[in-house]
Amino acid sequence: MSEQELPPWLREQVSRLQQLQQNLQAIMMQKQQVEIEAMETGRAIDELKKIGPDDTIYKNAGPLLIKANKDEVSRELEEKKELSNTRLMVLTKQETRVKDNLKEVEAKINQMIAGAQGTIGSSVSNSKNQNE
Repeated sequence: MSEQELPPWLREQVSRLQQLQQNLQAIMMQKQQVEIEAMETGRAIDELKKIGPDDTIYKNAGPLLIKANKDEVSRELEEKKELSNTRLMVLTKQETRVKDNLKEVEAKINQMIAGAQGTIGSSVSNSKNQNE
């Protein structure tokens, strides 16, 4: 059965299922990027802890490296890590919600298909009984 032959109500649910799958994929990609960012920030924080208070450090400012204050950079990195963790929590909640919606739509599609097959089966058996 091609997509053109699907009843409109089923086509709508299949379309919704595909949209949810795309949303889930996008959320998972964002989540992976944020996880990588959080790991890199954690490594930078660890490296900062290893250097002495009088050591010179630099930070990116676009295409340049500029001299920076260790305490200020540490504070910025901690804030960045906290923000990444918050974003991870939000993305995890979104991922869970989309997965739940996916399960609901899949169940609805299966129920619709089973109901349609039952209707077709009973109408076929009714027409056989009428012909006999």
